[in-house]
Parts: sequence; C-alpha cells; structure tokens
Amino acid sequence: MAESIAEIPPARSAGRKRGPSLGDVAQHAGVSTQTVSRVANGLANVEDSTRQRVLTSMQLLGYRPNRAARALRSGQFRNIGVVMFTLSSYGNMRTLDAIAVSAATAGYSITVIPVERPTQQDVSVALGRLLEQAVDGIIVVIEAHIVDRADVELPPGLSVVVIDSTERPDYPQVDTDQAEGARQATRHLLDLGHTTVWHISGPEDSYSAGRREESWRRTLEEAGAPVPEVFRGDWSTAAGYRHGQEIASRPEITAVFAANDQMALGVLRALHEAGRRVPEEVSVVGFDDMAESDSFWPPLTTIHQEFEAIGRRALELLVAEIEERPEPVRSSVLHTRLVVRSSTAAPPSR
Repeated sequence: MAESIAEIPPARSAGRKRGPSLGDVAQHAGVSTQTVSRVANGLANVEDSTRQRVLTSMQLLGYRPNRAARALRSGQFRNIGVVMFTLSSYGNMRTLDAIAVSAATAGYSITVIPVERPTQQDVSVALGRLLEQAVDGIIVVIEAHIVDRADVELPPGLSVVVIDSTERPDYPQVDTDQAEGARQATRHLLDLGHTTVWHISGPEDSYSAGRREESWRRTLEEAGAPVPEVFRGDWSTAAGYRHGQEIASRPEITAVFAANDQMALGVLRALHEAGRRVPEEVSVVGFDDMAESDSFWPPLTTIHQEFEAIGRRALELLVAEIEERPEPVRSSVLHTRLVVRSSTAAPPSR
C-alpha cells in the first residue's frame, strides 16, 4: 500500500524550544527515519514521490537538517571563507559576486571577513575568525604585498587559493595579467603618436598597482620615450580629480594612463572643468572596464578585466583542492584586452 502523509500536527508544546526532529518528519511523512536521513543528505536511493513527500513534511514542520552533525560524519562543512580587503572597489565586488554564485552552484555557502587594513596582524585575525566558523577552505583577496611575504601564516592543512598575487608559489593563485594590460594601455597611446604617457598609479602597497606601474615604465623605456614622474593615487575618483587638476594646468601632458577607471573619471572631470578637450588635447586611458565606463564623457578607452572569470576560477581551484580532485593547472593568469572608445586620439598638432 502506498505510503501517505499522516495527518499529524507538529509535535510541539507551547513552551518547546527545540525544532522538529528527524523522527518528527518521519512520522509526518509516514516513512522511516532512514528515508528522511537519505533525503536530508541528498542521496539518490529514494523514489521521487517519496522524496517529494519528505521534503514537503520538512517544509511544513520547519525542519532544518543538522549541518554540524553532517559535517562530523562527512568531514566537510560545505562552507568557504573569503578574506577580503575593501568591499567598496568595483573589482572586489564583481569578484565576490562570482565567488558567491559559483559556490552556491557547487553546493557551498560562503563566509566573508573584511579586513580593515592590509597588515599582517589584521590578515591573521581574519584567518583566525574564519577557522572558528568551521570552513573547508579559504579564498584570500588581499591585493597588498603583505600576502606575498612568507611570514604571513596561511592556515596549515587547509585548502587556500590566493587572488591578486603571484608571489606565493606554495598556494594556487588566480590573477589578471596586470603587466600585459598596462603594456596595452601605454602602447596604444604611443602608437597614436604621443611622445610619452603620464601615469596615475594606485597605492604603493598594492600588488596590482605595482605591476601596472612597472609595466608602464618598461614599455616607455623599450620605446625610447621619456619616463615622467608618477602621480600617486589611491584608486578613488577624488585622487584622479586632484591629479587631473595639475594635469590640466600642464599643456605638455597629452596622454594619461590611469591605473583604474575611477581615477580616470576624476581626471576627465578636472580636464572638462579646465576647458582641456578630451581627446582633442588630452587622451585618457583607464583600467578595469567598469560597467559605466562606456557612459563616461567621452566614453572611456580602458583595459578590460574578467573579474567574474577570476572569481569562478578561484572557486573551481579551491573546491578541487577541498574535494581532492586533480587539477591540471594549480594557478591561472587571465588575459586582458584593450577596449578602444572615444577618450583617445592622436595628439594635437603643434
């Protein structure tokens, strides 16, 4: 005789604090506790109709599988930690979004611990907090050089993937080809006929900013072009605007490569306010290809980064380590591409 859902109200008294048990669900669905356990653990050896009846009973009773007990049996918590410095930047938010979506698809949840300052102490505290949260692995998104140093202790015996740093050969890494992107930006402006390119760099302690600045300098040197003094920024639109005011006052500056689109936006505003036409008098290139970059005025020439691909790849590498699946490549460097829009042109004729 086919099993049917028993018409039994949830066995709860008014003062009862614990939730419904596995036995409550079994009684409500008219099945054995072993069947409920198999459904709760996602096992396949349950008929579809029975599975649906058990799931319906779980929902009606408000039953939640005991994940801690399941973790003790399986050795996995199905939880991934993410240590990240600043949630405000465009690149970090796009990367985190891709990690979260990919984790959910793979059956994992994520716990994010923001780091206020990219220091050894703050990173160590964040890692310690994640270990208390019972995670199976950690993705580190700290672009400062602090993570490159061997004296930063990453948890031993725990799967770890590092984003935005290629100086930790002891762990898998995922990054954009920062040097190639900066070379493309600088070479584009030189090929248009500009005698040199001024650069607004990111913070000195930033790994990606350092790679972009180094590549910009090397590209100018290889072309035999003068290497101007660097304008030091902090990724913000305000920093781009501040340096853009000086750039606007110097007629010899005809080409600017900003290390990210937000600083490039600040430069554009300063140039517009000073009456310096873009690109007729000054060409501007950014880096990142924010979703809004094609709506800047003029639309911004920039370097496209695949932030979503970085997040997905980091998650793939970490899950492969957690589940002990072989990965043919432990690290990944993703390509960039130049996106030419209306903010660049040949220099004005003298």
